[in-house]
Amino acid sequence: MPAIDPKALRRQIRARRRALRPAEQRAAARRLCRSVTRSAAFRNARRIALYIAADGEIDPAPICREAWRRGRETYLPVLHPLHHDRMVFVRFSESDCLLPNRFGIPEPATWRATAQPWQLDLVLLPLVAFDGKGNRLGMGGGFYDRTFARDKAARWPRRPVLCGLAHRLQAVAELPVNPWDVPLARVFTD
Repeated sequence: MPAIDPKALRRQIRARRRALRPAEQRAAARRLCRSVTRSAAFRNARRIALYIAADGEIDPAPICREAWRRGRETYLPVLHPLHHDRMVFVRFSESDCLLPNRFGIPEPATWRATAQPWQLDLVLLPLVAFDGKGNRLGMGGGFYDRTFARDKAARWPRRPVLCGLAHRLQAVAELPVNPWDVPLARVFTD
């Protein structure tokens, strides 16, 4: 496989997804919601973590609304206040106030309840690029990889299902894999 420059690939794919018009983004989010909510992973999940879309990411908001409609608990990742390279998952509801974190990404302003990563059933996470083998290229911070690291997961009572969410245009033929990369069970697209 020819060497892939992750920084160049991130710039290219992020530009593609930001180029989508708002109407295209909304339509993609609706199609994604239908796909995710029909899956066994979603139907069997009681605690679901997702994210607030930024930078042209496909929006999981319709999935979140459907989870609330079905009585599921939803969680958002929040940068850990002490371990700056990890995340904690905070229970999130429609009425919660959000404030931007140090990267400008909205997070719940108050922590009424948290969940350990192993307590989640389904984690729907963003990505920049993905391949057909479940490999994901993130933004480069490594937050999800460190939070769900394989060595920690081996000691957990159970492991959540990790699924990426993406626009179809974020697919690439193949991505390089690092030893610390945590594989995805599946990638849902529009």
